[in-house]
Amino acid sequence: MQKLILAHDIGTSATKATLFSLNGTLVASTSHPYETRFGQGGSAEQNPLDWWDAVCITTKSLMQNRDAEEVVALALSGMMMGCLCVDRLGTPLRNHLLYCDQRAVDQAARLGQRAGKDAIYTISGNRANAVNSAAKFMWIKENEPETYRNTYKFLNAKDFINFKLTGCFATDPTDASGTNLYDLKTGTWSPELIEAAELDVRLLPDIVPSTSVLGELTSAAATDLGLRPGTPVVEGAADGICAGIGAGSIAQGKTYICLGSSAWVGITTDEPVYDQEQRSITFAHAIPGKYHPMGTMLAGGSLYSWLRSVFHPDDQKYPYARMDEIAQTSKPGANGLLFLPHLMGERSPHWNSVARGAWIGLDITHSQGDLFRAVLESVALNLEVTVSIFKHMVAPINELTIIGGGAKGKFWRQIMADIIGTKVFNSSNPEEATAIGAAVIAGVGAGLYKDFSVVEQYFSASSVVEPNSQHNRIHSQQKTLYIEAYKALEPLLPALATLREQHGVV
Repeated sequence: MQKLILAHDIGTSATKATLFSLNGTLVASTSHPYETRFGQGGSAEQNPLDWWDAVCITTKSLMQNRDAEEVVALALSGMMMGCLCVDRLGTPLRNHLLYCDQRAVDQAARLGQRAGKDAIYTISGNRANAVNSAAKFMWIKENEPETYRNTYKFLNAKDFINFKLTGCFATDPTDASGTNLYDLKTGTWSPELIEAAELDVRLLPDIVPSTSVLGELTSAAATDLGLRPGTPVVEGAADGICAGIGAGSIAQGKTYICLGSSAWVGITTDEPVYDQEQRSITFAHAIPGKYHPMGTMLAGGSLYSWLRSVFHPDDQKYPYARMDEIAQTSKPGANGLLFLPHLMGERSPHWNSVARGAWIGLDITHSQGDLFRAVLESVALNLEVTVSIFKHMVAPINELTIIGGGAKGKFWRQIMADIIGTKVFNSSNPEEATAIGAAVIAGVGAGLYKDFSVVEQYFSASSVVEPNSQHNRIHSQQKTLYIEAYKALEPLLPALATLREQHGVV
């Protein structure tokens, strides 16, 4: 009988369940989607019971014709910086507020004023921002006081599913560090930040190491999933950090880019990275004593999905490969066309909830290929700002790995290499990086692996693209214009946001 590790990734659009053998071989993977409810004021919510249904459906699917004894450990990855209120029985009191929910802008501003923006950044590694959980907790307290009074714990996505699996309330340092309430240096909840947020510390779950065995799978959960009661459930980690582990980022200076629905640059360091302009952020790593600085965009691969919906509204299966072919008819620099990729507001480097996108320099001669290429280049240009920060503050970066669905496109990888000016490696399993990270955490936590270096069994670079020096020179000029374009439009953004609100546009 083979031994398997089960990893679940509770993602923005779906839950993915993946089975790995102990030697790192991908055995099987499946996913199940659920709905996000978008509404007025930038709201974005999900029903957490949909996550549980997805976990049950995907696990049962994987375990068909398999012996439940084969699964010897499981761990979760989950989307970060959310807000789920549950009672003492773990029952959700309302829908979950996603990381992209923007209703808590005022609360984030007040938190920054009370604690001091520099203090928050230094203590938590993050700006005071509506994206982070603390502002969402504050919004619940102020706008839904009955929900707040009945709340026993605030949880993130994986923490809720872990409760369903084991009956235990807990979180880990990676998810805690996305709340604006965690002290990176002490590894505990920060009394100073909790006081500034005017929250009750008793509503925050205990923090346990990512690799700790949270508990055993309960009989009820085992029945729902088709697994063995008593299977060790390891705490797991936030999706961004799991993805970094799956990309092989476990040692000082190891850098990667994720091109999923959102996009980010991540790096592993021995100390937090504090950018003077606070453009980058730092999370705790799943590896004790290490950190995971990042620069994160709200829209990444979702921009390409948006393009397809605009240009091919009646064919949502129009191949991305064909869109790449069209984009390749344009030259580097998209024939003088810039695109600002901030369709959902923005995190790094601008941290502006009312930021929005734009094509700049558009004229009658521009083609569909120019529009497509400008969008692909915009993601690389935005991420390059963070790469430059890490190059300056951490170490030279001569290569990086790309993971996520967007990594499948060689053309986009070439654009990344040309704009950032580094070798770009493609992971052998770019869409499984997050699951790989969760599986490695499960194996280390359950004592199946000695340490995180086992990720080398899971991960390998399948191809590499070299930067084109001529294209890099063009893009260096383009980057300057890209940064200045945002600065020029920034004063208009609040008025545009007001206009949207006045006319009831989300």
